[in-house]
Amino acid sequence: MAIPSPAPVRVLTGITTSGTPHLGNYVGSVRHSVRFSRQPGVQSFYFLADYHALIKVGEPARVQRSTREIAASWLACGLDPERVTFYRQSDIPEIPELTWFLTCVSGKGMLNRAHAYKASVDKNVARGEDPDADVTAGLFMYPVLMGADILMFNAHKVPVGRDQVQHIEMARDMAQSFNHLYGEHFTLPEAEIDEAVATLPGLDGRKMSKSYNNTIPLFTPRAQLQKLIGSIVTDSRAPGEPKDTEGSALFQIYQAFAEPEETESLRRAFADGIGWGDAKQAVFERIDREIAPMRAHYESLLADPARLEKILLAGAEKARAIARPFIGELRHAVGLRNLAAQDAGSASAKAAKVARPSFKQYRERDGQFYFKLNDARGTLLLQSKGFATPQEAGRAIAALQEQRGAGLAALGAQLEPLDHAGLQAAAEALEAFAEPAPGQ
Repeated sequence: MAIPSPAPVRVLTGITTSGTPHLGNYVGSVRHSVRFSRQPGVQSFYFLADYHALIKVGEPARVQRSTREIAASWLACGLDPERVTFYRQSDIPEIPELTWFLTCVSGKGMLNRAHAYKASVDKNVARGEDPDADVTAGLFMYPVLMGADILMFNAHKVPVGRDQVQHIEMARDMAQSFNHLYGEHFTLPEAEIDEAVATLPGLDGRKMSKSYNNTIPLFTPRAQLQKLIGSIVTDSRAPGEPKDTEGSALFQIYQAFAEPEETESLRRAFADGIGWGDAKQAVFERIDREIAPMRAHYESLLADPARLEKILLAGAEKARAIARPFIGELRHAVGLRNLAAQDAGSASAKAAKVARPSFKQYRERDGQFYFKLNDARGTLLLQSKGFATPQEAGRAIAALQEQRGAGLAALGAQLEPLDHAGLQAAAEALEAFAEPAPGQ
């Protein structure tokens, strides 16, 4: 019989709606993510993180404006809402519910170590103030909300910069804690760091960031783009003097947009003493060549907010088609159940339990990662062979949960052999993952 295609890899990316998208967002996230979304075998989720914006933005109009600008930017840059799941975080009510479930299994000590919280505490201590002065619970709980964003859709990969890896590690910790208490429900996500993705310097040479007020808006008009690039800080070396590419914000920005041969050409021009005015003109022309074709599309989208709203609501429905049944499964797992169904008698209650198998993932002394499928009584139904990484094992579990019997056939070589009776029992148990939780 034909072997079905493996389950797609789920990739999730979000941008906080706290400001106008800038070139740093584009080269650090948007451009790479749009390209990645076009690859076969990938199921992509892109969201506007407006709940996250409330942690640091107290201006409602700014959050709304940023949401509109970022949505238009993604679409103008080529994101296809028919191919991906593109949604606004606040349109998915299951996310804050999952945030609370994860809050209840997350240690305070883990959250104490979050970089953003520690940075705020360190600043307060340096000023001689109370360590938690002006630290909101929202800031403290930020990693849990981010964990819910990721785990709601059981994302396999989350593209992030190195400064965000800690959040993915925390999401993994939350998933493991929940799985340990309530059975295997969450895939352990993996941070994906693409070394080719640039971290762009801003006008003053520091990392381009709204916090530093040193950004170049992504779709600023052509004349303004030229003016901003002209204001990038450079040293005082005159035309004819060799210039260093190392540490040059101007060169790094050019490199993020240019092809390798173009970059090498500018490197030689620096060594030959190109004037800063000519160098800035070259940078402007290279950036505008890439951005200009998208600028008109962006402006047309901004002028039609009803169209943006329609696209986002359609994306939310796609997202909730996954989130609604999953949160029902999680509610049942933690004990938030239909009381009438629980009162139906001990026999039916036992039957409900038997209908809920669980996966257990673990590591053996050989260094490899394994999983097994047990029924609710702990009887072993399925045993995997070894995997090199926990992510590979997690993907195999996800394939079995999603494809069930077809997944058994596709993963046959990665599972310990089963006789006919054992295969039938495993297939029947896997069907439980396609059904709503009892009492829902």
